[in-house]
Amino acid sequence: MIARMPARLFDRPLVAVFCGSHAGVSTRHAEDAAAVGRAIARAGAGLIFGGGRIGLMGVLADAALEEGAPVLGVIPAGLERKELAHPGCTRLDVVSTMHERKQRISDSAAGFIALPGGFGTLDEFFEIVTWRQLGHHARPIVLFNASGFWDALLLTVARMADERFIRDPAEHFDVETTPEGAVARALSGADGSGGWRSGA
Repeated sequence: MIARMPARLFDRPLVAVFCGSHAGVSTRHAEDAAAVGRAIARAGAGLIFGGGRIGLMGVLADAALEEGAPVLGVIPAGLERKELAHPGCTRLDVVSTMHERKQRISDSAAGFIALPGGFGTLDEFFEIVTWRQLGHHARPIVLFNASGFWDALLLTVARMADERFIRDPAEHFDVETTPEGAVARALSGADGSGGWRSGA
């Protein structure tokens, strides 16, 4: 087990959320992103995310901030220079690379939620799932599927398990369909002091 100390930037645990830098076609995606942002705040947690102001990322951060949650954005310098950074973040960390961004988010989060998104969202989600599979961490991971957006992906994952390429996916991540359920599950490894329980 690789042990890493959480970044004690705030007086509460941080939920990492992966999601699209576009809003998608259905307005349901933005509604769900906002609901998750509000649920994080109402649970007494903070948000850590990719630092963007556009798409679902911006909707998510706006909702968390409006509800009073601290928001930590982590954005690569190249995107920050394109003025894509969210200006309202409680703290914005500008890093050199996408890899450093993912590492910083991973090191700081008590748990993880994936909302609808594209290749970047899938990359972030499956990397953190793979790290859990390899024993690098044991923190909770949630695929948020209120709209059924991830149904096809879940069928593919089930096929992977059927073919014995992976074990039961429930060993590595949970599927939730309500904002409150997703946030509660993501925080289930938190120790109440802004970090997570030993062994996670």
